[in-house]
Amino acid sequence: MPEKPTIQANAFDHVTIVCADLAATRRFYVDLLGMNDATRPNFDFPGRWFQLGHVQIHATGESTESGQAGWGDQGTKVIPRGHHFAFAVEDVAAALEILQSHGVRIASPLQLRPDGFRQAYIYNPDGHIVELVSKA
Repeated sequence: MPEKPTIQANAFDHVTIVCADLAATRRFYVDLLGMNDATRPNFDFPGRWFQLGHVQIHATGESTESGQAGWGDQGTKVIPRGHHFAFAVEDVAAALEILQSHGVRIASPLQLRPDGFRQAYIYNPDGHIVELVSKA
C-alpha cells in the first residue's frame, strides 16, 4: 500500500499572542528583548508584529474575537512544562539581572538543564511565559 503524502514545513514563521496593552508588549519584546518592529498588514483589528531573524511574534489586541490576553492560570505547577516559547540569549544570568532591573516578573529562576544549557522563565506583560536559554 503506498504511503500517504506528507507536508514538509520549511520554516517556523510566527507565534500569535493576545495582549491587553500593545504598547507594553512592544516595550517588552523590542526595548527589552531586542526584537525589531515588523511591518503589519492593515488589518481591521489592533495589533503589532515583532521580528527576530526569520521568526515573528504577532501580538493581537484582546477583543471578543481574539479572546482575553495571556494564557491564564491553568494550574501549571512546573513552569517549563506549561505553555511557553523561548529565546536564545548569550547569558541567561546577565539577562535576568537586566530584566529584574526593569521590573519583569520571574516565573522560574535560573536552572541548569541536564544537557548543560542554562534556562530561566519570565512573564511578559500579559502573563505569557517566555523562556530564556543559553549555553552554560
